[in-house]
Amino acid sequence: MTMTDMNACDQLVAEFEAVIKKPKKSSTGVYYTGVDLGTACIVLAVMDENYQPAAGAYRYADVVKDGMVVDYIGAIQIVKELKAELEEKLETELLYAAAAIPPGTGDLDGGAIKNVVLGAGFELTNVLDEPTAANQVLQIQNGAVVDIGGGTTGISIVKDGEVARVVDDATGGTHLTLVTAGAYKISFQEAELYKRDQKNHQELIGVLKPVVEKIATIITTQTSGFEIDGLYLVGGTACLTGIEGIIEAKTKIKTYKPLNPMFVTPLGIALSCTDEIM
Repeated sequence: MTMTDMNACDQLVAEFEAVIKKPKKSSTGVYYTGVDLGTACIVLAVMDENYQPAAGAYRYADVVKDGMVVDYIGAIQIVKELKAELEEKLETELLYAAAAIPPGTGDLDGGAIKNVVLGAGFELTNVLDEPTAANQVLQIQNGAVVDIGGGTTGISIVKDGEVARVVDDATGGTHLTLVTAGAYKISFQEAELYKRDQKNHQELIGVLKPVVEKIATIITTQTSGFEIDGLYLVGGTACLTGIEGIIEAKTKIKTYKPLNPMFVTPLGIALSCTDEIM
């Protein structure tokens, strides 16, 4: 992958950020939705019939823990509300949705994420793992997509455009929040809000460096034995300013980060949505 491809990814993210503010109606009324049930944030990304961003909405929530749905009713409720909000803006019903799960949680999850999407009133057309979904946007040929979420870090190793290995480790944004809470002697909720505010990132990066280095060590272990041209960071936790520098220094692998890493996976999920019901 070259930096021009990163430009294509950044362009798509920028277009998506624009339609969150001002949705674009499709002339045909056909829409494909990606539902990203994150540990810290739930995102709905809507594409038109040409798979161009049409609308989007997101909400911070704690209905998922370490990739598992812990508040089933709450999750359905939020997805329903976001769906209704987007339907009102687009003046149509959103029928089709795809979803994603952290790598390796398919059996453990027991279809909870599928059931949340169905429970919110969508027809489910696809379920894939999160880093693989992100690569629908990144389009890397040889490298590793590192999806640093709230509860877990998912790594998808891509060789010649095909996924060669997918792994998940239970280290993510939650650990950064816990360290922030401890360092500043504040509650978990306060620490989460403090960490989310970009104004605090320069000061926080020093405090959080050991946890980021732990994530880098996980990446090194999991990518060992593979030829990795680059690491591509996505997920809400990757929004931490400077995280890519620490990971690159520790792994010795060139590390790239899109403009807004939080939206890459939901856009990839939406790109994987069709009108063929599972």
